[in-house]
Amino acid sequence: DVFEQPQHIGHKKIEFHISTEIPAVLQINSEKEEKNGKNLYASTEEINNTGFGRIFPAPSSNDKMETEEEDDEIPSEFISRKDLEKNRLSREEMEKFSVFKTYEPGDPNCRIYVKNLAKQVQEKDLKFIFGRYVDFQSEVERNMFDIRLMKEGRMKGQAFIGLPNEKAAAKALKEANGYVLFEKPMVVQFARSARPKQDANEGKRKK
Repeated sequence: DVFEQPQHIGHKKIEFHISTEIPAVLQINSEKEEKNGKNLYASTEEINNTGFGRIFPAPSSNDKMETEEEDDEIPSEFISRKDLEKNRLSREEMEKFSVFKTYEPGDPNCRIYVKNLAKQVQEKDLKFIFGRYVDFQSEVERNMFDIRLMKEGRMKGQAFIGLPNEKAAAKALKEANGYVLFEKPMVVQFARSARPKQDANEGKRKK
């Protein structure tokens, strides 16, 4: 019964004379605004316009960023593909350096060998470059990522970097070989140390 009562009330004619009142209200408001100053009204309009203007480009720029990240598939804490390409020597330029004259990538495996590194190169520099080929959300890949930078003796200026798989190592070799780090181009090859193990395994399989 309680809920039915409002329905009965609703059937009664209720007249709203809004159409005649609204313009009067607007006129009063506009008069007040004119008294307060036209600049305020103009500025609020401008703010509204710019506000609406900003809403539209924002999603498109986010979309661009997302697509770039999808292409790169790396977080911003590692080097971008654009920066790698920008600071990498071309094939013609590589030919001018003696370190590239006898260059051979070697047999594909998940470990790469880097030489011709500048004295000031540190492990964090190599992680910044080669970390982009590792999925740090995966514990397995994180554990397989290994950097051994030689700082003393005959092996100085060289490094061995373990990557999660051959595909990652091949991509790293292709994109980072000839990258100029501290004014010295890196020479990136597949590590030879992994080759005997593979041959031994292949030998066992044949038997």
